[in-house]
Amino acid sequence: MAEIQTRRLRLRQWQLGDADPFAAMVADPEVMRYFPATLTRPQSDALLAKLHQRIDATGYGFWATERRDTGEFIGFVGLNVPDHPLPFAPCVEIGWRLVRSAWGQGLASEAARAALRFGFDTLKLGEVVSFTSQHNLRSQAVMQRIGMRRDPGGDFLHPKLASDHWLAPHVLYRLTATDWQRGFDCGDGQ
Repeated sequence: MAEIQTRRLRLRQWQLGDADPFAAMVADPEVMRYFPATLTRPQSDALLAKLHQRIDATGYGFWATERRDTGEFIGFVGLNVPDHPLPFAPCVEIGWRLVRSAWGQGLASEAARAALRFGFDTLKLGEVVSFTSQHNLRSQAVMQRIGMRRDPGGDFLHPKLASDHWLAPHVLYRLTATDWQRGFDCGDGQ
């Protein structure tokens, strides 16, 4: 896979040196607030290996994301084919998870736009979706900033959670290649 660069960021394949900062990120209760639990080190290492393997197999995935100026690992951003049954599957989702020190700087939006460009221009996807807990307003704001539109009819209970779990209600956002191109032509897709 070719690495993707933005003005401030580099999206790349995972490296051995990412294991410690990744484990710290997924053990942070605030970063993992809208997930069922933080991850232990063995769980973190297993997830990192899975993310690496997916990129090796397909050429894309949730890429390790670092600052270009310092090389500091700040999380992951990218495209993924979910491995659990969703009511709108098959699909390709866009997602992100960043360390707290990277929040509030527009970095998730910047990296997500680059991932969308790759998805629509290189992979020739017709649509990309994104979903999160209905409580996760920060992620929903990123979805809106990158041009995605909420599909209230697609909201769902996450199949990996009990239906009465507070995180189970999820919202669905969509972006078609046509809408992406419209936004890009107007300068919003950059």
